[in-house]
Amino acid sequence: MEHGSFTDNSAATFSLTEEDHTLANAVRFTLNQDPRVTFSGYCIPHPSHARVNIRVQTTGEPAREILKDACQDLMLMCRNVRSSFDKAVEDFKASNSVKAMNIDSQDGDSEESE
Repeated sequence: MEHGSFTDNSAATFSLTEEDHTLANAVRFTLNQDPRVTFSGYCIPHPSHARVNIRVQTTGEPAREILKDACQDLMLMCRNVRSSFDKAVEDFKASNSVKAMNIDSQDGDSEESE
């Protein structure tokens, strides 16, 4: 849901349901990277409600479009992190390091005796 002025679309507050700090802070960070944004922030109106309000003020471009661009940028960042993580897991498994690990090691017992 979008709350804003009908005459000035460069500032708006977007209310997202079923979301919390996890998404809101990531979106806020991405919005703040955009030079078209003059202010972005978020709040959670009440801790028992799963809703966040994200405020966006721009240099003149529609806030809705800026938010859409920020969400797309965030999705690209997440895809990059996921592919980097998946590649690292594959590389680790391929290096046979898993077989070389001694999981039944008694290292934990030696720390307790010190």
